[in-house]
Amino acid sequence: MNTTAPLPPFLATQKLTKQFDDAKAVDEVSLSIQRGEIFALLGSSGCGKSTLLRMLAGFESPTSGRIILDGQDVSGRPPYERPVNMMFQSYALFPHLNVWDNVAFGLRREGLAKSDIQARVSEMLQLVQLHDFAKRKPHQLSGGQQQRVALARSLAKRPQLLLLDEPLGALDKKLREQTQFELVNIIESVGVTCVMVTHDQEEAMSMADRIAVMSKGQVLQVGTPQEIYEFPNCRFVADFIGNVNLFEGVLCEDEVDHCAIDSPLGRLEVGHGVTGTLNMPVALAVRPEKMRVSKVRPDVSHNLMQGVVQEIAYLGAHNNYIIKAANGQLVKAMQANTSRHNDTPITWDDEVYFWWYDDAGVVLRS
Repeated sequence: MNTTAPLPPFLATQKLTKQFDDAKAVDEVSLSIQRGEIFALLGSSGCGKSTLLRMLAGFESPTSGRIILDGQDVSGRPPYERPVNMMFQSYALFPHLNVWDNVAFGLRREGLAKSDIQARVSEMLQLVQLHDFAKRKPHQLSGGQQQRVALARSLAKRPQLLLLDEPLGALDKKLREQTQFELVNIIESVGVTCVMVTHDQEEAMSMADRIAVMSKGQVLQVGTPQEIYEFPNCRFVADFIGNVNLFEGVLCEDEVDHCAIDSPLGRLEVGHGVTGTLNMPVALAVRPEKMRVSKVRPDVSHNLMQGVVQEIAYLGAHNNYIIKAANGQLVKAMQANTSRHNDTPITWDDEVYFWWYDDAGVVLRS
């Protein structure tokens, strides 16, 4: 039997609260983050994630609660007394300084020896692959290069905790996708613990080891990207992360290994139990990529419906369909384009069958 005690969290917030007048921007948030972890705070604008990040940095004082960093309560410490550095969305580079001097700025203010500054800046520029650009000014760099300069400056002081506020928000979509992996590789190579704020679900899913989904100042769910996506614990999380179909109904059967829902579309079979009360209102969440669509009736007995194709979006790798079911509900389905030739293409106004397997969805309580 393994009796090893779990490691204490490197960073913990304990019922952290920030109130502005009568509104709670952050409402009793308790989180535990391990050393070396990349942790994302994900939510829409105004959910409290940036306020939470600013409290971690020391730019905002908590109304109540505590921040424990490596066993020390830092809740009341000013930013300059915390082993923390923050990289802002705007990067906040000094336009009159070249890349080298931007990275060296914080080290000079700390009074490091010239030789130490020389070695540290050189190390950081090598890390972000910008050593050849050391003499350039920020305006002579691309957006992705400016982002890496800001990261190098943030890491130069070797913080124990790195805070990223919408780190890729200033980049276009293609560059953002490329930079995600570069950024993760750099952070992991340094070994620094990182908390990032983003409203971009794909960014959080691609970069973070774990994600906290926030709404109205509260954390609704914490988990790995797969846990958050495949096993949302409430309607908000299911709907906020990716696309989802929600089939409303009431619980009509509930066993350990399966349950059933009575819905306007008929009886829905689910391959897991929910330990709920019969006739309680629930919703079945099914992701579009787990839906199956065909003009030919399939040989399945459960969760089989009919509808009419309302919209189609051809996206190369896959097609997105919106199907109007018999009860008027619009159902989203995604189908991969695995063949260049399709002898029975689905088009607008086609009558189709759509279905899903009983392990494809998750039951959410209303």
